[in-house]
Amino acid sequence: MRLLLIEDDKTLAPFIMKGLKEAGYATDCAEDGEIGLHLLQTEPYDVAIVDIMLPKMDGLSLVGAARKHGVKTPVIFLSAKRETENRIQGLQIGGDDYMVKPFVFAELLARVQAQIRRSSDAAPAMSLTVGDLEMDLSKYSVTRDGRTIDLKPREFQLLEYLMRNAGRVVSKTMIMQHVWDYDFDPETNVVEVCVSRLRSQLNQGFDHKILRTVRGFGYVLDTEE
Repeated sequence: MRLLLIEDDKTLAPFIMKGLKEAGYATDCAEDGEIGLHLLQTEPYDVAIVDIMLPKMDGLSLVGAARKHGVKTPVIFLSAKRETENRIQGLQIGGDDYMVKPFVFAELLARVQAQIRRSSDAAPAMSLTVGDLEMDLSKYSVTRDGRTIDLKPREFQLLEYLMRNAGRVVSKTMIMQHVWDYDFDPETNVVEVCVSRLRSQLNQGFDHKILRTVRGFGYVLDTEE
């Protein structure tokens, strides 16, 4: 899952970024509205967290412009304003949720997860199933045919992305954008290494190789044997 944080507070932004990354989300940050709008319009994000008071372009104008250009990314507004009118304005302009500062990070994380669940086809909300492979997102656990599979955090994030796209080939670029925090670098082999480790974990001992490489295109998690 890839998130966008648009926040200029030099104390709050690093705090939110650290928490989101520790929770397993690849997160980009923009410090003003113009950069934030550009990223929101040109990059694929699962959720955007947008402060209302931003330099160069305020959060309301930013989201309004993004919606006019067809951007459907769920948006959570952050604001120091508690008035009901401000919340209504934020939701009417195209926001999906509104949080008042100061807030508890755990609540922000829960709201991010809620937006992802609402925009995802996966069900039930906190678990994913592909064939005999099951992932419990609340317990960070994975089993295949009842056998526990121990994964490192990045492998878990990669598998979640693959399971949410089960049956579809995903490219190295797509994985880099949604699982890592940086843009695609054709020289790096970090994706291949992580996929190789994950494939070994998932396929070992099973006749059906659930994770396979589609040469020249990417990787696919098979939905059927």
